[in-house]
Amino acid sequence: MRLGGAARYVFEIEKYEDIVEAHRFAKEKGLAVFVLGEGANVIGRDEGYEGVVMVNRMRGVEVEEGVVRAMGGEVFDDLVRVSVEYGLSGIEALTSIPGTVGAGPVQNVGAYGQEFGDVIRVIRAYDFKTGESVELTREECGFGYRRSIFNYGVDMGRYFIYEVEIELAQATELAPPFYTSLQRYVDENGVVDFSPASIRRMVAEIRAEKLPDPAVEASAGSFFKNVIVDAAEEERLKSLGAPVFDEADRRVVPSGWLIEHSGLKGELIHGMRVSGKAALILINESAKSYEDLAAAREEIRRVVREKFGVSLEQEPVEMV
Repeated sequence: MRLGGAARYVFEIEKYEDIVEAHRFAKEKGLAVFVLGEGANVIGRDEGYEGVVMVNRMRGVEVEEGVVRAMGGEVFDDLVRVSVEYGLSGIEALTSIPGTVGAGPVQNVGAYGQEFGDVIRVIRAYDFKTGESVELTREECGFGYRRSIFNYGVDMGRYFIYEVEIELAQATELAPPFYTSLQRYVDENGVVDFSPASIRRMVAEIRAEKLPDPAVEASAGSFFKNVIVDAAEEERLKSLGAPVFDEADRRVVPSGWLIEHSGLKGELIHGMRVSGKAALILINESAKSYEDLAAAREEIRRVVREKFGVSLEQEPVEMV
């Protein structure tokens, strides 16, 4: 988002020993730590960060009989690319998601019917509480919709994820009908090839069309989570014209649809532009401070709440 003040200390982590050293440094000075990947889903505060920022630069991907091991600092899309090159299915729809492998489990990234948490076998992490390396199974990670123990609850911020091991299938698992935009692409282009490589190619084209490149435009990508609804809420929102979809065994209403149909698509609000291509995206066009972003966020939430009676939840995490 190109917002926020300076960090007091920054350590670039290239090997496990660097984690230990950075943590020792932080403990000696009585400072908090914040683990950072590429920062694609992170918001900085105006006051900066007074602790130790640990930037994960640990790289490498290995594949053996459907099991893929990737270091936490590896680019997430490179993990998807390598998996598809081996003909493996399970994360092909997660292509073009910015960030690192280590960040993937934190938010349990998902798209087009796939979630990263579903394919994870084990996570290897440094435990800031005990000062030791630990292995966490999928069940121990507490994966839910855009959440895990890493970003929610008492263990939030406790771990530095340095390696992720996933297990993928040697066959295409996705089949139509797909999520709206993907199904539209399939129908408009007469696609009949649903192999991992084909799914990855289609998703990459769709995302390139509607999502800004964070390296070019100041954006944290999807700014609000989709709204999870129960049966009663689903019927009420359907009566207002809202679409409802299955997303990882949940019924959700797309937040982008709610924002667009609240009349906010393309609007400039406190320096933040609601994308004219995808209303779920906020682009920092002229905002100068975190307070500008916060004001825009609350204005969008207020308008949607008054129009549809639901509250939007922010997706990017904040450095506090």
